Amino acid sequence: MTFTERLRQIQQTCNSLLCIGLDPVLDKIPSHLQKTGDPIVEFNKHIIESTSDIVCAYKFNLAFYEVMGPAGIEALEDSLDLVPQDILTIGDGKRNDIGNSAERYAEMLFEGFEFDAATVNPYMGTDSVEPFIKYPGKGAFILALTSNPGAKDFQKLKIGDRYLYEKVVQRAKKWNTGNNIGLVVGATQSRELAGIRKLASDMPILLPGIGAQGGDLKKSIEHGCTRKKDLLLINVGRSIIYANNVRDTALEVHAMINTYRNV
Repeated sequence: MTFTERLRQIQQTCNSLLCIGLDPVLDKIPSHLQKTGDPIVEFNKHIIESTSDIVCAYKFNLAFYEVMGPAGIEALEDSLDLVPQDILTIGDGKRNDIGNSAERYAEMLFEGFEFDAATVNPYMGTDSVEPFIKYPGKGAFILALTSNPGAKDFQKLKIGDRYLYEKVVQRAKKWNTGNNIGLVVGATQSRELAGIRKLASDMPILLPGIGAQGGDLKKSIEHGCTRKKDLLLINVGRSIIYANNVRDTALEVHAMINTYRNV
């Protein structure tokens, strides 16, 4: 089963496009968890146990763990062990380098941490992406159009009749011979999202930027889903993980997604 086939199956089984970003900041963790042996792991455990039946994936931004050094890496490994096998894990590090170094990054993410997918920077071209897409069953989400204000500096440069981000999407389609490549598109780019979905009609799209970053959920679903109303992973982080009631907030987001999805 290819990565995209697995994602589609998971989304159909759990009836969910929701992906939760497990990006904890120690100072923001509730005080009662601060007193435990490993506050990060206990925090993630609470979120996973509260939401695992209504998500299709968890995304771990590696910077939030690496900043804590060896203890953070251990917390990441322990947190990954808590995720049920039927839910995808995404290592969000936007890694890449020349071929030999890219091999090590891919090995670290897919063999070391055993992530199901990773975010990949395509700027260095084909040979730097190849190490991430050669793993059977693993997924690579290629940065296409991000949600930050600086995205316009390079990603929206016009090259001939296309923008640079569209060139990235077209090349990602060519690389996708193993049906295991997706795209990262920011939710704040909802107008461009429709065009990206037309270019990549049946590729997964990882969509950060909903919630704290202000992305439009309704437009994102309208423009980002496939004709089967799937293969869109809507990542929500801070607005869920720091909510007073994680379960209730996640359920509200899940219900809202499916309401818009079924319109």
